[in-house]
Amino acid sequence: MSRIEQLKSFLELDPSDSFTRFALALEYLKSNNTHLAEELFVHIIRQEPEYVGVYYHLGKLYEQQNKFDVACSTYLKGIDIATAASEIHAANELREALLAISDD
Repeated sequence: MSRIEQLKSFLELDPSDSFTRFALALEYLKSNNTHLAEELFVHIIRQEPEYVGVYYHLGKLYEQQNKFDVACSTYLKGIDIATAASEIHAANELREALLAISDD
């Protein structure tokens, strides 16, 4: 069973599991299935907006798609969420990603 199939089966057992959904999205990114990865990331944000890790990866995905305005807003939202959760490292990573776009 592939890693993707394994994660999909875990997700069937618990559709509300954001960690499994996030892991599946990362696997889709590795296999260049960006559409499904994006759908999963967006679903996580709708279901559990405080899931800080998703904002960085979704922002990077938007950058790859040349959707820089959407990437910036994703990073900004993630910074707000991370700061509110006192996740300083995550907030700093998101700020760096945002600055990298701004410098271009």
